[in-house]
Amino acid sequence: MHFRYGYGKGYREFDVPDRNIMAELRQNIVDVGLTGEDEVRRALREPIASERLSEIVKPGEKVVIVTSDITRPMPSKTVLPPVMEELMQAGVRYEDITVVFALGNHRKHTEEEMRYLVGDDIYEKVRCVDSDVNRCRMLGTTTRGTPVEIFEEVTDADRVICLGNIEYHYFAGYSGGAKAIMPGVSTRAAIQANHSAMVKDEARAGALDDNPVRQDIDEVVKFVPIDFIVNVVLDENKTIIKAVAGHYLHAHREGCRFLDRLYKVSIPEKADIVITTPGGFPKDINLYQAQKALDNAKHAVRDNGIIILLASCSEGYGEKVFERWINTSDSPDSLIERIKTNFELGGHKAAAIALVEKKARVFIVSDLDRSMCERLYMEPFESMQEAVDRAFSIMGPDARVLLMPHGGSTLPVVGQ
Repeated sequence: MHFRYGYGKGYREFDVPDRNIMAELRQNIVDVGLTGEDEVRRALREPIASERLSEIVKPGEKVVIVTSDITRPMPSKTVLPPVMEELMQAGVRYEDITVVFALGNHRKHTEEEMRYLVGDDIYEKVRCVDSDVNRCRMLGTTTRGTPVEIFEEVTDADRVICLGNIEYHYFAGYSGGAKAIMPGVSTRAAIQANHSAMVKDEARAGALDDNPVRQDIDEVVKFVPIDFIVNVVLDENKTIIKAVAGHYLHAHREGCRFLDRLYKVSIPEKADIVITTPGGFPKDINLYQAQKALDNAKHAVRDNGIIILLASCSEGYGEKVFERWINTSDSPDSLIERIKTNFELGGHKAAAIALVEKKARVFIVSDLDRSMCERLYMEPFESMQEAVDRAFSIMGPDARVLLMPHGGSTLPVVGQ
């Protein structure tokens, strides 16, 4: 079979013998009713475990809407207009609304980026600001010792509405829900404390009830009440095919259940070779982002198998701390041990990659210099066909292959 997968703003092609292919993992077929803004309006009319937003918010109250930054695929400009309609119905004035972009540990936006995220109409009517780690209030500590340090614009609001998209997260289980607050509008110290539990076995993609990272995230709501959420699930074309609204926990969990039906893909057994890719720009802009596709692939490969990662990484490693950890390590084991004793944001991604490399060999086809790949203990190849052929030469002519063209979104599960 011939394959053509996204790579940067173009694509790469390769062949795999038909007899070796177990499956190409794509989203499951699910019943879809409304889409886009229409589906968001439906969710707002039918909130889960909550009154309608228009019945919760009162005229004169200061309302903060927390939404994702530009590194996330959250379509804020599609979700915000129906939310604004509900607020206007409640008698709220535009001047009493602030949109806060949840930066977490990411860089600030330009004005052009903010305008792009919310759309011109809302940008000109509503105040839009980035969260700021230097303007946070200390509200207490979670039972796991995480300091609850939250952006003051959020803590000082009368009403807090959180928007987000739900997808798998490699150690928080799922994105969305209270994740808009922690890590979204928290300090670096708070984020580090929360993320330090990523080394525990229970902190994994698709896990909620026993996941220490997600439990810590949800506990933050005791300190910063979330009055209402609107979360969406996107298909492979980035179209909203499901929206959930209402209670921060119950609505979020309903969205997670839908995501499982869409993207939790059953496989009969683990493969000898797994070919994975984030799917092209912007998800493969750097290795820091492309890592998500690699992490999901570890659930599909057998021990001592091979993962082939196709990711342009035109902007290199993509994060300074991540790069420093890579450049100062001497083995995958050293990265894993280091994160357990000295957790540092950025370093956590290097350790996550090392955990995959303990399970399987990692080949990479990218724009990275060969030395950059080798410093992270990956084996670089110029072309996909060269990488595929080499994998077969190692694993044998009967090697079984799984392909993940949307590796950052798809979660393989054996026997479900």
